[in-house]
Amino acid sequence: MLQLFYTDHFVLPLPPGHRFPMSKYQLLRNEVVSYRDVELLEAPLATVDELLLVHDAEYIHKVIQGQLSPSEQREIGFPWSELMVIRSRRSAGATIAATISAWRNGVAVNLAGGTHHSYADKGSGFCVFNDAAIAAKKIQERMMTHLQRYLRVAIIDLDVHQGNGTASIMKDDPTVFTFSMHGEKNFPFRKEKSDLDIGLMDGCEDEEYLDALREGLAQLETEFSPEFVIFLAGADPFQGDRLGRLNLSMEGLRCRDEKVLQWCFERKIPVAIAMAGGYGKTIEDTVAIHAQTIRTAIAYQW
Repeated sequence: MLQLFYTDHFVLPLPPGHRFPMSKYQLLRNEVVSYRDVELLEAPLATVDELLLVHDAEYIHKVIQGQLSPSEQREIGFPWSELMVIRSRRSAGATIAATISAWRNGVAVNLAGGTHHSYADKGSGFCVFNDAAIAAKKIQERMMTHLQRYLRVAIIDLDVHQGNGTASIMKDDPTVFTFSMHGEKNFPFRKEKSDLDIGLMDGCEDEEYLDALREGLAQLETEFSPEFVIFLAGADPFQGDRLGRLNLSMEGLRCRDEKVLQWCFERKIPVAIAMAGGYGKTIEDTVAIHAQTIRTAIAYQW
């Protein structure tokens, strides 16, 4: 059974007209609950010790205690609330749980997550805690006794926006390889340096995108040879995304997912998937893309 970890019942209270599509998570769970060979599980709450694997203690304290300044809340894009804290911790917990499940089963999914704009000491761009970075360090910690060394983890970030927070957090960590393929002229406008960045021009279509991804995966294997992958499968490279500026079709995104999952499967690399961004002109498009990722992943369990 493909294990799917959900957090959608912890709803972040947002003001009317807010542009973040919070309802997509519940709609996604409603869509995938009927799929065969999946198991839906409530996401655990990431502990403070787990958050401390990548985040500064002062920042964690300010988030949990509601001491973020108005400017810090504006940079995150969410007003502070207790539910914001709970949801953010459970979203990180979902990716941690997905890594543990993937280690056993080959693949597992967080039905949210991909909060890659969060830095060690601040949130940004609708991201409070960096779930992929936390989960990478947690699976390394978990496997240390078994391996007597750090597991080599790659974060393959195919959200349309660069994973700037992840790149910053992992910049001095040789055991985690950050690979971001994104719109070069899109947010964030000041990019960080990932281990591998592939910047795409506005209007990039399926063939160009998939060729770039093929080259990126080849470079990842040559330079790092990962033993575990965390895959941010953003829906926002889609041609109908309000914030994307690329021009991928639904079929192009299916091929993207299949290419990453097949690459991992052939090399017996476990992969934990997070949904990351998606801001379709209709929310149904975003949900359909995320659901397509789940359907594709079902075939790649061990």
